Amino acid sequence: MKKAWVIAAMVAGGALLARALGSGVGKTDIGERIAAMPDTSPPKWIYTNVTAIRANTERILALLEEQSLTSAGDPSSPLGPDAARGG
Repeated sequence: MKKAWVIAAMVAGGALLARALGSGVGKTDIGERIAAMPDTSPPKWIYTNVTAIRANTERILALLEEQSLTSAGDPSSPLGPDAARGG
């Protein structure tokens, strides 16, 4: 019986500890935590590369959109005037 009380007390203590530590988890900013990491840490490499890839993708999409807008009104373009509309 004494063993059951000890186990119950340990479980209750663990639950209280998890609740106390878990309440602050949503308050941290992942960007700040990664920025605080050393430059040689793999998570920082991944975060930096994903951010750079996202920026490049946005730039490529903007260039493609600009190109499709200019080629849509130019009948002498190799794609023709209907290329932007998919026709």
